[in-house]
Amino acid sequence: MSYGELAAERLSEIAEMSEAGPGVTRLPWTPEHRRALDIISDWMRDAGLDVSLDAAGTLIGRTPGMSGRPALLLGSHQDSVRSGGRFDGIMGVAIACLAVRRLHKEGVRLPFAVEVLAFADEEGVRFPTALIGPRALAGRFDPAVLDMKDAQGVSMRQAMQGFGLDPDGIPALMRQREEVVGYLEAHIEQGPVLEAQGRSLGVVTAICGISRYAVAFEGETGHAGTVPMAGRRDALVAAARFVAAMSDAATAMEDCRATVGQIDVKPGVVNAIPSEVRLTLELRAPSDENRLGLRSKAMHLVQEIAVQAGVAVRIEQTYEQPAVVCDPGIRAALSRAMTASAMSAIAIPSGATHDASAMADLCPVGMLFTRCKGGLSHRPDEFASAADMEDAVQVLANAIKIMALERPSKWAD
Repeated sequence: MSYGELAAERLSEIAEMSEAGPGVTRLPWTPEHRRALDIISDWMRDAGLDVSLDAAGTLIGRTPGMSGRPALLLGSHQDSVRSGGRFDGIMGVAIACLAVRRLHKEGVRLPFAVEVLAFADEEGVRFPTALIGPRALAGRFDPAVLDMKDAQGVSMRQAMQGFGLDPDGIPALMRQREEVVGYLEAHIEQGPVLEAQGRSLGVVTAICGISRYAVAFEGETGHAGTVPMAGRRDALVAAARFVAAMSDAATAMEDCRATVGQIDVKPGVVNAIPSEVRLTLELRAPSDENRLGLRSKAMHLVQEIAVQAGVAVRIEQTYEQPAVVCDPGIRAALSRAMTASAMSAIAIPSGATHDASAMADLCPVGMLFTRCKGGLSHRPDEFASAADMEDAVQVLANAIKIMALERPSKWAD
């Protein structure tokens, strides 16, 4: 059985560790999570790794007999969205285990330790926060999140304690920069670019920065049949113009994304002019310069459109995450590994956030994207082929060997 076929088999098995219903629903610190960890532990042991579970619920497989050596970290997250697919996140854990297994079977000796990490919570579905595991390792964990509650009123602290963890021990998980070589994550692209170009893999250049805003247009309601069109202060007309203008503005800027994902209209009846519209605006770009440029454009447009429509407007930033540039050395190692396998390297930005974005606060990071059918993700029909996962295992294993040879003196005793 090829490594790609083994990956497909393993992912089919662990997809059964899910709540009932369509697709995969596996939330952190649940019975489904526990059952998944049992399976991942077997993957890690099969790769020749010692297995442990840290205080944040991150399952760690580490090269035995390498105490005191810095570690190259590999991995991704085990959790899913509700009714998600069987590849997002967990595929990166499976590919990492198989790449290390391949090196182990080949008898490759590395000057650094290797750790495979299966993070508990990247999606942020159960609790209104995420990336607990990587933030703990990077020393960016905020203990206040332990008081956040899920839909059933269970706090994160209670959920973790019920899972057998000690959340008070999370701050002690922080790694020192000299203890880590870097972090590598394989992940499905979650977009259509690789498939459109006929490529199985892509080397990620950067993880997009994100800005989110709450926008409120306030006009004046009235009878839909008696108030003339001229002079109306229709909040929805202003909002619609803003949505269209932001779409045009993002289209005109390289690698930018603008999304209005939610709109609430008042009074919300068929025969009344909308007096108030609240909407969300999210901006993404792999370059902070471009994202901030799009933000400036948004601030100008929202005021201009409000004046033209005769309405008032408020805009408030609710979230901001800087872009993360992937390490040039890790990118080069991945590209060389692809070339050595007769694959032409393609550079591609990530529009989604990943565990790597939080790990960047600790160490250099790199990502390898795998093609997914139709660019679909976060749904039951998410799919990556065994052949493409075979390529990913091969490239990841070879990239690790290249990194070991690049600067051997750095890892010497």
